Amino acid sequence: MITAAQIRAARALLGIDQRRLAELSGLSVPTIQRMEASGGVVRGNVDSLMKLIEALDGAGVELVAEGAISQAGGRGVRLKASANGGRTDGADPGATPGMRDGE
Repeated sequence: MITAAQIRAARALLGIDQRRLAELSGLSVPTIQRMEASGGVVRGNVDSLMKLIEALDGAGVELVAEGAISQAGGRGVRLKASANGGRTDGADPGATPGMRDGE
């Protein structure tokens, strides 16, 4: 399974836009946009998902599942599970809304 955040991160690591990812995977730009806009795990046509994953793999991106280790040992990024209370927006879950650190 692949998440929308993994797709966006993979594109960022490769330095490509949605149009280029669409070309690499043989999918349409609207399909890539729809996948990236989904919340959490991307759902859709299995063939389309496989094309996307194969294109990312071919470009050098290893998708690491939650709890799995990287087999290739290359560079990469990954979100820590619950490192910030499960939030993925970088906000401190204990902070008071509208206040900055130290206030």
